[in-house]
Amino acid sequence: MTENTNSISARLKLCGKYFKSPQYAWFVAVTGMVIVSVCEPLVPALLKPLLDKGFVSGDLNVWLVPVALIGIFITRSVGSFIAQIALAKIANHGVLQMRLKLFDKLLKTDAKLYSEESAGSIINTMIHETQAGANLMVNSLLTLGRDSLTLLALLAFLIYTNWQLIVVVGLLFPALFWTIRKTTNRLGRLNQESLDSNDRLAYAIEENVLAYREIRLQGAQKQQADRFQLLSTQTFRLFMKAMTASALITPLTQILSALALSAVISFALIQSNTNGTTVGEFAAFVTGMLMLVAPIKHLSEVVGPMNRGLTSLERAIYFMDRYPNERGGSYRSNRLNGLIEYTSTSVTFPEMDHPAIVDINLTIQPGQTVAFVGASGAGKTTLVNVLPRWISPSSGSIKIDHVSIDQYDLEFLRHQIGMVSQHVIVMNDSLFNNVCLGQIPDKNKAIRCLESANLGEWLMQLPQGIDTIVGHNASKLSGGQKQRLAIARAMYKDSPILILDEATSALDNESERLVQEALNRLSSGRTTLIVAHRLSTIEKADLIVVMDKGRIVEKGQHRDLLEKKNLYHTLFNSKSNSDEI
Repeated sequence: MTENTNSISARLKLCGKYFKSPQYAWFVAVTGMVIVSVCEPLVPALLKPLLDKGFVSGDLNVWLVPVALIGIFITRSVGSFIAQIALAKIANHGVLQMRLKLFDKLLKTDAKLYSEESAGSIINTMIHETQAGANLMVNSLLTLGRDSLTLLALLAFLIYTNWQLIVVVGLLFPALFWTIRKTTNRLGRLNQESLDSNDRLAYAIEENVLAYREIRLQGAQKQQADRFQLLSTQTFRLFMKAMTASALITPLTQILSALALSAVISFALIQSNTNGTTVGEFAAFVTGMLMLVAPIKHLSEVVGPMNRGLTSLERAIYFMDRYPNERGGSYRSNRLNGLIEYTSTSVTFPEMDHPAIVDINLTIQPGQTVAFVGASGAGKTTLVNVLPRWISPSSGSIKIDHVSIDQYDLEFLRHQIGMVSQHVIVMNDSLFNNVCLGQIPDKNKAIRCLESANLGEWLMQLPQGIDTIVGHNASKLSGGQKQRLAIARAMYKDSPILILDEATSALDNESERLVQEALNRLSSGRTTLIVAHRLSTIEKADLIVVMDKGRIVEKGQHRDLLEKKNLYHTLFNSKSNSDEI
């Protein structure tokens, strides 16, 4: 994220749109702050009658000042309480709105987001930074509003008490303003750098959590520990710089306040010798003057937390603004037939110096099963991933039922495509909700799909049947069970086009047999695109497309391709002993 050079007011305006409501809470908060600020000068105001009439002349009611003090502090406490509660409601309501918008962005954003941002960074932004940023900003606004009003109320009291002395107090503000302004820009930059460093730290942790087996197997613990120590040290130094800049404001403010207070006391002593200022007036003025120090101190300290809060919220807003939503067409129809046409289709990724697929021309008939084979990196997965528009072609076109995929409404297009891959994602929800994910729920249909996917026996063993919670990514399920669950999900969706992306890889023979049986039932009557290595999957395909370096080098049926003795023949012979290609 680039450094934000906008003023505090501009940044507040940017972030404040999420915290405008509920409006009644703002009214309650402002009312509470006004009550607190009005109560502040009443305390020094009581000193004048207390000293002049209570101690000097003795004609003051003995209960008046104690009762007044109790009343003032009760009123002040009530005002402070309702202001804090109201602002807490505003903060949490704002966080709710921001998180809902962020999650909506996750569901609709371009796939570029997932290649540029780590899961840890996204989670940190959505959960931690929004909450921390809102709390810091709203608490800072509470301090700013309450102490600004208190400062004005005390200044009004001091002017009323002795306007000449207040001129000396006024000398404090230009120096204070200059101090705050000088530190604001530095704090903003340091806070941004600290948060960026935190993201890198979170990503390092995420990598080590996800890849703990590989790291230990490779003996890379020390290397990763050194890397983490370096990132942690960088984060520590940045936070220390930010805290130093923030902490410097308070002592400077207090020194300026002490200088002004000393000047006021000296001037008041001189003044008392010339115009007969009473002890009560002087005590009331000095007390009011001393009470100025607290709000001035709070206002000087509010810059750091406000900067940190705004920086966190700006990251969330930047996250939403940086990545555009996916854009599709508006074309919808009834259920598609499944005719797929690739015409001179090429895909080049920005980070690659050569195309992933080049000049693909291929027609797949409705209901046809087509297998894509080739070495790793040949472009097989890229070729099928352009269909649901996870990837956009750099040139050429792809049509389904004679309509370009760009013209289809994205929701409709993806509803027409089912997918089973080697990486099965299972939600932390019931088995039933996992099967009918995104579709109209029908428990009987879900049970039939599970049985067709060879999971009927396993279903009967579950303690709560189809309503059993499968847990985070179904860690207790075997690889074969996860694959069959994905097949049941695809059966339930009942799409006319099916993509099988290495759906039987890394399975033992028995699991592979059960999965293959389920896949045969699933693919019946559908246009099926298979990316696979297993010979058992490829041999029965209606058409085999052989790819090499992003191009189609040959295509045909299994027996015909073997007779040609080209690349497919070579791949078949090199892998036939392991039943893989």
